[in-house]
Amino acid sequence: MTYAVYVRVSTEEQNLDMQKLEISNYCQRMGWNYVIYEEKESTRKTRPVKQWLLQQLRLKKFGGVIVWRLDRWARSLQELVMDLEEMTNKNIKFISLRDNVDYTSASGRAFTQILCVFAEFERQLIRERTLAGLARAKAAGIKLGRPKGSKDGKVRRKSGYYMRYILENNKHKEFAL
Repeated sequence: MTYAVYVRVSTEEQNLDMQKLEISNYCQRMGWNYVIYEEKESTRKTRPVKQWLLQQLRLKKFGGVIVWRLDRWARSLQELVMDLEEMTNKNIKFISLRDNVDYTSASGRAFTQILCVFAEFERQLIRERTLAGLARAKAAGIKLGRPKGSKDGKVRRKSGYYMRYILENNKHKEFAL
């Protein structure tokens, strides 16, 4: 069985190597073939590599997906629950390596949902603190937002996403999306 490995970082400055190394080692210990899907500089609404992977999972190209942590797969509780429900209904395995969760069992599903609730709680606390800080800065007369025209000069990446097949003999093949 071949597994899909999904690794993601939010900014170009962050590095995927740690996630890839741990998951690659795990797959090799298990004797699994795998394909790595890498996503960098993603936002909540634009994750083309994840969408491509979901399409491949729906087409039964892989028997399962492995992520480093649950928050690398989904940015909200609702998104995670919907994706996991779909995968469960289609008999697609979901493994979160660092959270030590195998979503194929009842206890794994329950534990995942508990982790999701706390992750959503943490995200809401961060949001509340951010809004409070913005309100305090505004009350102090500090101008908020980016300077006018600062976004105009930024080069946006429209392509450059790729996936890497890692075969049994450790030869790599890369495909652009």
